[in-house]
Amino acid sequence: QVQLVESGGGLVQPGGSLRLSCAASGNIFSIYAMAWYRQAPGKQRDLVAQITNAGSTHYADSVKGRFTISRDNAKSTVYLQMDSLKPEDTAVYYCNADDPPVNYWGQGTQVTVSA
Repeated sequence: QVQLVESGGGLVQPGGSLRLSCAASGNIFSIYAMAWYRQAPGKQRDLVAQITNAGSTHYADSVKGRFTISRDNAKSTVYLQMDSLKPEDTAVYYCNADDPPVNYWGQGTQVTVSA
């Protein structure tokens, strides 16, 4: 079992920045990749960014150049630095741990980008 706890969401003005954190605990040694997803009201949950245990990263086209995913293995924590935020980035952001064949999810954290 893996437990994920997100933090760092909130209200920010367009053009602003936020950093999300996801602390993992439990049986984390077999996790292949960590990722951030987001879900806006009435829409499906989409991948935002992923980082593998080898350090490879992947980003959705909509966030490339604005968001950065990183990890601190000593703290078992993954971060999502979000810069140049836009109103369309408003969503609930979920942390995900890919531990084949199981996927674990955090409880989600709300990010609202509004003037």
